[in-house]
Amino acid sequence: MTQGPQQQAQDATPDTVSQLRYLRLLSQRFPSRRAAMSEIINLRAILTLPRGTDHFISDIHGEYEAFEHILNNCSGVIREQIRVIFSPELDAHEQAELRTLVYYPREKIERLRGEGVVNEAWYLQNLYRMVRLARWVAGKYTRSKVRKSMPPEYAYIMDELMHATRDEEKVRHAYHRSILESVVAAGAADDFIVALAGLIKRLAVDRLHVVGDVFDRGEHADKVMHVIEHHPSVDVQWGNHDIAWMGAACGSAACICSVVRTCVRYGTLSSIESGYGISLRELALFANRTYRAGDVISPFQKAIDVMLFKVEGQTYRRHPDWRRASERLLLDKLDLARGTVRIGNRDWPLKTCDFPTIDPEDPYRLSPGEKDVLQGLQAAFRDADRLRRHVAFLYERGSIYRVCDGNLLFHGCIPLASDGSFCSVSCEGTWRRGRDYLDFCDSVARRAWTRGDQSALDWMYYLWCGAHSPLSGRVVKTFERAFVSDRAAWEEPRDPYYDLTDREDVCVRILEEFGLDGPECRIINGHTPVRTVRGESPVRANGRKLVIDGGFCRAYHDKTGIAGYTLVSGSHDLRIKAHRPFLGIDAALDDNADIMSESDVLRRYDHQVLVRETDRGAELRAQIQDLDALVRAYQDGTIPERA
Repeated sequence: MTQGPQQQAQDATPDTVSQLRYLRLLSQRFPSRRAAMSEIINLRAILTLPRGTDHFISDIHGEYEAFEHILNNCSGVIREQIRVIFSPELDAHEQAELRTLVYYPREKIERLRGEGVVNEAWYLQNLYRMVRLARWVAGKYTRSKVRKSMPPEYAYIMDELMHATRDEEKVRHAYHRSILESVVAAGAADDFIVALAGLIKRLAVDRLHVVGDVFDRGEHADKVMHVIEHHPSVDVQWGNHDIAWMGAACGSAACICSVVRTCVRYGTLSSIESGYGISLRELALFANRTYRAGDVISPFQKAIDVMLFKVEGQTYRRHPDWRRASERLLLDKLDLARGTVRIGNRDWPLKTCDFPTIDPEDPYRLSPGEKDVLQGLQAAFRDADRLRRHVAFLYERGSIYRVCDGNLLFHGCIPLASDGSFCSVSCEGTWRRGRDYLDFCDSVARRAWTRGDQSALDWMYYLWCGAHSPLSGRVVKTFERAFVSDRAAWEEPRDPYYDLTDREDVCVRILEEFGLDGPECRIINGHTPVRTVRGESPVRANGRKLVIDGGFCRAYHDKTGIAGYTLVSGSHDLRIKAHRPFLGIDAALDDNADIMSESDVLRRYDHQVLVRETDRGAELRAQIQDLDALVRAYQDGTIPERA
């Protein structure tokens, strides 16, 4: 006798029950065999498409204009595509004009209109060119994905123009010309060009990977975050500067002081006040009435420095198990009568002895004035809506590390001992190392946001600058840089990781720790500027480690000799791009000046890599298996179909 679905469910094992429950949930999306089989056909077809282009970028540091331009030209991808498509018919100047129109469509049209260049013929010519370019970059995707990437108001028109074969284009030339003439006649040409430019840039790169440090140094991290937040396909690996701002938004007093201090140091307080609407007025008033004017250190800077070192000391006192924590307790080592501070076994002269709020009996206690200021800052950071939205996005799309397509992405380091073994770190009573330690760091950072307990908030500060933080990996000498003139005291020992990973065997061991095994697996880091002027290379350990510090921060250009590196991984090859400094939007508009990039092909594939060969392909195959199981459940009656 045949059992019915109810009897089958009663007799099923726990694993079968779980599978059945999952299939019933899946049936809500695909309520019939026809719907499930249609999706299977679609997914199997996607597996045969070329893989999309991935764009890896790091260490943006608030340099919005350079970042925007790198995104606009997709690290040279659009330049290369235009050269491939139009070289036979457009000279170098005409190609540059078209590039700039794609990068900055509204601004370029306005410039050309002022020069009297823009007319109906110009519109039609450039609309045709941009449609051809859009067709080319759309070739890696399904029509459904391309259509979803189009702005809704122009989706029908774009779809008609883009999805025609060469033979169809000849037959339908008059039809397409009529469409474009209608666009121009309706006064919609400017908007349509802007929409086409956006579609081209969206399709030229399938996914953006930001390998840390959106914040600090530059003035416009908020604008960078706005762009990243609205990017359709992006992930972020947190950097040490990011985690400081995240900690500040969580309410960490030490992170708040660090964020403000960094902005004071780089002259970018507008990123706090204008970018996120956080007032520093009370801090300024307190500083001016507390500290001596005309000192070698300004009252404002000194006020935030002293507050930082007090709350930092309180943090380290709560965590004596943190390695080298005691070394960072320096306020109690001050000898103001002699004007020195004891660091290690040596006394160092101080820049200033004007410290009226430091109590020699309890140097880490905040004065009443400091406590009021800090409480106000904590409330302001917590209540800054735009900052909280950006930080929430970093938690949603970000992580300490990411494994994808054979790549291990993280910003700083994996703490190592001098012999190359994984360094053990005390984590709330448990010793962890390697991947287990990074997983803990990711978890405790999320806990700071969701629960905000003191231990988690303290860990946010440690992740910012702790000696064994995977986001920093060095002993940060903030106190010495603030108060000691002798630069010999500033030297910051760094984790052995940075030197040892020049060896391939060490990189292989790290990759295996994260489940990556094979000659094509590699580490992708940011964090450390590549000093090209000293002969340093971004390619280390026989290609097993790539350092792509973006070098956007102008302060580093003299030290590095270039404006940093980005990485582009496509279906044909893997390229690292060395960039020259961006000359500005005006130069791009007036002279078609681009960020000149030197491309180094790290790996040229012997065939065009398809979606089925990627992690995304593995996900699609798993979805196909689930859908196959759902079809079988429909066929045997375990799950009823719905009309």
